[in-house]
Order: sequence, then structure tokens, then C-alpha cells
Amino acid sequence: MKSQTATLFKRIFQYSRPYLWRIGGALCASLVVGATDVASAKLVQPLVDRVLQPQDRSLIPLVPFFIVGLFVLKGGAKFLQEYYIKTSGALVVQDIRNSLYSHSLGLSLGYINKNTAGNFMSRILNDVGQMQRSAADMLVDGARESIALIGLTALAFYNDWQLAIAAFLVLPLSFLPASYVGRRIKKNSRGGQQVLAELTAILQETFSGMKVIKSFGTEDLEREKFVNRNRNFYHFLRKVIKYDSLSAPVIEILASFGIAAVFWFGIYRVIDGRITLGELFSFGAAVLMMYAPLRRLIKINNTLQTVVSAAERVFEILDQKADIVDRPGAVDIGRCRGEVAFRDVTFSYGDNSVLKNFSIEASPGEIVALVGPSGAGKTTAAALLSRFFDVSDGQICIDGHDIRALTLASLRKNIAMVDQDTFLFNDTVTNNIRYGRPDATLEEVKRAAEAAYADQFILELPNGYEEMIGDRGVRLSGGQRQRLCIARALLMDAPIMILDEATSALDTESEKVVQKALHNLMLNRTTFVIAHRLSTVQSAHKIVVLEDGLIKEQGTHQELLHNRGLYHKLYEIQFMRQDDSQTVGPDTL
Repeated sequence: MKSQTATLFKRIFQYSRPYLWRIGGALCASLVVGATDVASAKLVQPLVDRVLQPQDRSLIPLVPFFIVGLFVLKGGAKFLQEYYIKTSGALVVQDIRNSLYSHSLGLSLGYINKNTAGNFMSRILNDVGQMQRSAADMLVDGARESIALIGLTALAFYNDWQLAIAAFLVLPLSFLPASYVGRRIKKNSRGGQQVLAELTAILQETFSGMKVIKSFGTEDLEREKFVNRNRNFYHFLRKVIKYDSLSAPVIEILASFGIAAVFWFGIYRVIDGRITLGELFSFGAAVLMMYAPLRRLIKINNTLQTVVSAAERVFEILDQKADIVDRPGAVDIGRCRGEVAFRDVTFSYGDNSVLKNFSIEASPGEIVALVGPSGAGKTTAAALLSRFFDVSDGQICIDGHDIRALTLASLRKNIAMVDQDTFLFNDTVTNNIRYGRPDATLEEVKRAAEAAYADQFILELPNGYEEMIGDRGVRLSGGQRQRLCIARALLMDAPIMILDEATSALDTESEKVVQKALHNLMLNRTTFVIAHRLSTVQSAHKIVVLEDGLIKEQGTHQELLHNRGLYHKLYEIQFMRQDDSQTVGPDTL
């Protein structure tokens, strides 16, 4: 356990290196603060023996100057210590948070999907915040209190080693409760951080799904869920507070035995003339002041345990290896022609096989539709093409290059996606459209919006292209959000396009407009259309029918109907329910 804690703080120290001059300044200031505590105890002796007992009036005017001067020195040093250590701590936390966020972006979708968004948010915000009092902070606090403790101890032994031994007999006993309290604080801090992550997840889900909550009238249910989790968090927090609050009284009770022994034994030594009254008071002041840094060191140890519990959760994420990375020697493909080939691709989520010996080819500019029942593997095939996951077996090639041999950046610059989950950012219309091309000019943004049939509704917004659209584009209709996503894909101008149920959630009127925008989007691009509604894929150059991860058949719409296989069955089922002749393709849009 000690080795693990030491390793954690070594890693935190790596983030502290750029700010060592700040930490060094704080450390020097802490030395001055510690020294003033020792000086305060030492000055008691001359005050009693040279001023009070002889009643030397000539020295009385100097007393205020010594006292004020000592506190001015201590106050200035304490300001520098607090300022430098807190700013360096804030900078260290900033760097750790940046590193954690950046690393999280590079993790595979598989790992991210196994964890809640609230869990990541809690670790990036709450756990890193808990590390605010990091190794640098505790180093300086620990150094200051340690110097004060060592100095006061040395002063006590210097004044009277026999009295010092009496005072220190109980000191070793204080480490036993300190160790126990530290372990309990660490355990409950980690439990509290986990519950806090659950609270964060509930908040994230609540405000993202507020429409659903209100639609089903489940406010009371969600309220009860939050209250229960919040109560659980309080239970852990209460235990941390209990053990943290317990440490100081225990130390004070133990200290009282040492202090009692000092004055009991010291009074006899004064009466016997072995020490002066000033020496006893100086010694008593040193002992009384000595237990204050001891208590604060115990507090620092308690803080250390909370930092360790938070750091463990932070470094769990940082230690998670990214599965999808550039391989050694990966090449930049530049702008590809758009020739795509799946060759005997097999893919599994754990033990669950999703695609089996999947092989299709798409020529540049060709439209390939993937259809089939839910869970057939259609969306998985698109995710593999974008290399969100790596194939378990086989290969996927673009222009003859295995996509695993390409840099991720160059691969994804050649692929644009529009799906049913129209994710937009809480930003302006302009910034959402040029999300894939931050350097695009406003004129290019407007041309993309026009091609996506989005310019008309954009111009009707109060601030036009500078309108803030709310979280996930909540201020826009479904059709408007979809057209912004299409404009974003158009502006990216990728040679390969993936349309995953791009019109499934729209009403008939919105779908007609979006289909026109999709026609512009698919022109001269290799396009993979994933759809449940077969009416939207009838004009595709090739339709691939999937079931249970296997290709059951492929061909044109007419060929598949003529074969009277699975496609024909699905077609009949759908068109018994609706009479929808809308199509997606260059011939009909």
C-alpha cells in the first residue's frame, strides 16, 4: 500500500515539475513560518527572566516591536507560501485535467460505451478537483509543520532534556490512531467519489432527457433517485468528517498527558532551583506549540488519504490504453478516390459475434445500401469502416490500402457521417456547420447550408448564422437539426459518406426536404446507406441484405425482389403497412 501511494505521488510530481520554482518559493516561505514559531517560544524565556522578573523598564518599549516584527515576518512569509503553493496546485490540477480529458478522447468507443458519461465527468471534474491539495501542497504544509515540530523539539531538549523526555513519552502513541484514521478516511473517500460519479451521471441524464421525463411524468421518480444517491454520498462524507474530526481530539487528549507531566515535573525543578521560571514557561510554550504542528501533520495525513483515493480513480483512466491508434509506419492517404472493400470481415463484441465473413465492394461514387433486421450488423459495418473498432479478422481497404495501415486523421478526413442521432453542440449555427473544418470561411459555410436546404430557416433565426442553438440543438426541429448535420458533412467534402438512418425520425414533410439535401450530399461520393425503411434505398446501386451478421443476398432492388428471398419478405412486410414510394438516390432525389 505504501509503495502504491509513493508511486501515485511520483506521478503527480511529474505534473509539478514545470512549477518547481513556485513550489520552491512556497517551501522557503514555509521555512520562515516554521522558524517564527520556534522564535516565539524561545522569546518567552528572555521576556520572563530579563523583563518581568527583574522589572527592567528599559526593555519594555522593545517588546511590542519584537512581537509585531515577528508577526509581520510570519504574515508576509505565510502570504507568499499560500499564494505560490495554491497557484502551483491549481496549475498542476489544470494540467492533470487537460491530460485526462485529452486521453479520454483517444480511448476506444468500446471502452467509453462501457462507462457512463457521468463517470468520466466525475473523474475529470470531481476527482481531479479533490487532488487540488496535491503532493506539492502537502509537501509545503508538511515541510512547514515538520520544521516547526523539529525546531520546537530541539528547543525543548536544549532547554531541559529531562523535561523533554517526559513530554515525548506519549508521542509515539499518537501514530496508532493517526494510522487507523487515515485508512478509514481513504476507504470512505473512495466510496464517496464513486457515489458522486453516480450523482453526476444522474444529473447528466436528467438534463439530457428532460423531455422524456416530463412526457412520462416521472419527475418524482427521478427526484427520489437523486435524493437516495445524495443520501448515500452524505453517508460516506459523514464518515470522512467523523474520522477527520476525531483525529485532533485524540491527539490533544494524548498530548495532555505529556503537558501534565512537564508541568508536574517542571514545577519541582523550579522550586529546587534547577531551572528558572522563564525556562519553564519557555519549555511549556515550546511543548504546547509543538503539539499544534503535530495535529496539523495528522490532518495532512488525512488529506493525503483523500488525495490518494481520488488519484487512484484518475490514473485508472490515464492507465487505460487506447485500442485504436496509429500503427508504426502508418501513412497519410491524402484524399482518396473512394474505392471501398470489406474482405472476409469478422467482428465480435466479446463473445458475441456481430459480423461473419462480411465481404462487399463499393466503387467510387457508388451507393451501397445495408438493410436487414435490427441487430443484423449494419451499423457495426459502418463503425468498422470509420475504424471506431478494429476487425477481429479480415480487412477493410480504401483504394487498396488496409485502413489499419493509414493514420486515423487521414482516414477520418475521408469519411463523413450523418445518422439519426443528430448531435449538435451548444454553439452557433456557423460553428456547428464548420465543426469538421474549423478553417472554413463564412461563405463556404453558407454554400454548404444552401446545398443542405438549411439556409432558409437559418436566415429566419433571430441572429441568423450566429444563433446559439442550445444543448444538442434543442431549439431546432428534427428536420432542421438533420439539415445542419448534412451541411456539416457537405462542408467537410469527404469522398466517402455514411448515412445511418438519416431520415428515420422525421415527418413526411421534413423527410422530403432532407432527401433533397441528401441527394446533394451523395453526388460523386461513395455512399453507404443504412436503413430499415426499404423505400429509401430502392435506387441504390447495390443493396446488401444482412441477417445475424451474415450477408444473405445482394443486388439491385429489382434483382432482390425477383429472387424472393429475405429482402422480398422484408419489403412485403413494410409495404403492407404503408405505401411509401420515396427513394434515396441520384435518380430520384
